[in-house]
Amino acid sequence: MEKIKDRIRERLIAEYLSTSSKDQWKEETLRRDIQRVISELGRYENIDLSREETDSVIRELIDDLLGLGPIREFMDDPEISEIMVNGPDKIYIERAGNMVLSKKQFKDINHLMTIMHKIISPTRRRVDESNPYVDVCFMDGSRVNIILPPVSLTGPVITIRKFLSNISGINDLIKLDTLTKPMADFLSACIKARLNILFSGATGTGKTTTLSVLSSHIDARERIITIEDTAEIRLRQEHVVRLEARSANVEGKGEISIGDLFKNSLRMRPRRLILGEIRGSEALDMLQAASSGHSGCLAVLHASSPQDVISRIETMILTTNSAFPMWAVKKQISSSIDLILHHDQLADGSRKITHVTEVGGIKGEEVELHDLYSYSIDGLDDSGKVMGKWKAHARLPDFYNKFIEYGIKLPKDIFNKAE
Repeated sequence: MEKIKDRIRERLIAEYLSTSSKDQWKEETLRRDIQRVISELGRYENIDLSREETDSVIRELIDDLLGLGPIREFMDDPEISEIMVNGPDKIYIERAGNMVLSKKQFKDINHLMTIMHKIISPTRRRVDESNPYVDVCFMDGSRVNIILPPVSLTGPVITIRKFLSNISGINDLIKLDTLTKPMADFLSACIKARLNILFSGATGTGKTTTLSVLSSHIDARERIITIEDTAEIRLRQEHVVRLEARSANVEGKGEISIGDLFKNSLRMRPRRLILGEIRGSEALDMLQAASSGHSGCLAVLHASSPQDVISRIETMILTTNSAFPMWAVKKQISSSIDLILHHDQLADGSRKITHVTEVGGIKGEEVELHDLYSYSIDGLDDSGKVMGKWKAHARLPDFYNKFIEYGIKLPKDIFNKAE
């Protein structure tokens, strides 16, 4: 029976890869085509299947071809956070922060390409030899990157960072030891007081997850506009406008950048602006907006430390605005950004907010940074688990009066205790 299913699968994959009809991935069309191939096998090769066997073959092939093949069970497993497909015969998964090679494989490269095309078919994106990489997002918020030969020497590669449905609120982050209760109370107050906050860290450290969780504390009456390369931020509020950048078409036309969308969003009467990631010219646009009436901006930025956040923003601004004097860049940063939340993935795979850092004024020629909370590592225990603790730096932030302005009761001693 498995050989029969393989033959039908190979036949349909060959047919579908040679055409571009979107209807072929609909269940009704696929069911009809499977039945057609079964009938042809019976007519020309005397392969006779019973009604029960036919129904079983149709059901399993639909599940395989319309699902995600060997990676479906990983998508359904809440303990798996990332899936990495390196060609048809290597599928790596990250479970509880640990990367392992699974035993699952695709049938062959055509099977992998079929799943790949199914992933991107609901989107407006395309991927082929002339455009060999693409970022898309599943309906549940999971992020997908696809890259093909010739730029990938490994073969077709799929990287999926799953949307973690088990993290829905700040208490879930506390349970995961990402932060502590006093830190959570403080950060919730920061959102309500409309502070401008950057969420920094390396890839996969939990920046977007923290942003999404803290965004739930935004007043439901506010008009929120999100701007992303690939739409992945999921907010619970109703008054949300989601904008997504667009790549150029085959002719090199039609590109709409994050910067283009940001400038347009300022004409849409936003009460909150959320940037999925700051990468270039939009850095200056966001800082100028944040310091000129659009308070409460939230944005993600890749960086290795709070200090690196400042350096990267300076570089982004000067790269696209070379005539901008450095002193003016630093002044713009210090007057626009209130807080940096820096994330790290530790040696045991756990993810933590390792720095809650206030952005101060200019001292000498540098932007001042003051840790309000930080995480220090003492080492690993016998099981490999990181041993460490959070520290409160007993500093009352310069923006504390904003809590008073918004009627937020936040005891001053919260900065004296981290746990």
